[in-house]
Amino acid sequence: MDEIELLSGVLSKTGDLIEGVEPGRLHAPTPCEDYDVETLVDHLVGWLLLFEARCHGHEYDADPARYRSGADPAGEFRDAAAGLVAGWEKYGFDREVGVTGDARLPAAMVFNMTLMEFTVHGWDLAVSSGRPVPFTEKEAAEILTRAEATLPPRYRGEGMPFGDIVPVPEEAPAADRLAGFLGRDPARWAPGAR
Repeated sequence: MDEIELLSGVLSKTGDLIEGVEPGRLHAPTPCEDYDVETLVDHLVGWLLLFEARCHGHEYDADPARYRSGADPAGEFRDAAAGLVAGWEKYGFDREVGVTGDARLPAAMVFNMTLMEFTVHGWDLAVSSGRPVPFTEKEAAEILTRAEATLPPRYRGEGMPFGDIVPVPEEAPAADRLAGFLGRDPARWAPGAR
């Protein structure tokens, strides 16, 4: 898939999920044990602001983990998403991009990390707010392929950013297989399972 089309689709769908969060669901649990729905939304917006700034080569001194959205988190997310897409279109992939600290990574790796972040947390938000996962089979399969090539085992396990792989049947939707690869248990979050 075209990179910009893929990123735009994922961010648009994730923005729709944020916009559709009902006030009564803000404190519902999510597959991320440290987050309820409200703090997951804050996480999505905060990290998108970081990725947008760094894509443009700007510093980002705020801690995205401490970000708190204002009255219109979907609007904040969409504004940052537009800036991020514009940055990738303008500056391309033949460069290195910072994420946190002073380390710089190949742009393609940062791009794939971005796709993983907003697709799997979009999945988290969908299942915890009782809505269908919006990503197409084609989008999720492409991002799963990129995740498998990008995420080394040393980032998994206790105290690491990702949990161990949860086995998911091959016939499951690609979004569920991606969630399993990134440490979620889709069976636990299936409708009626909790």
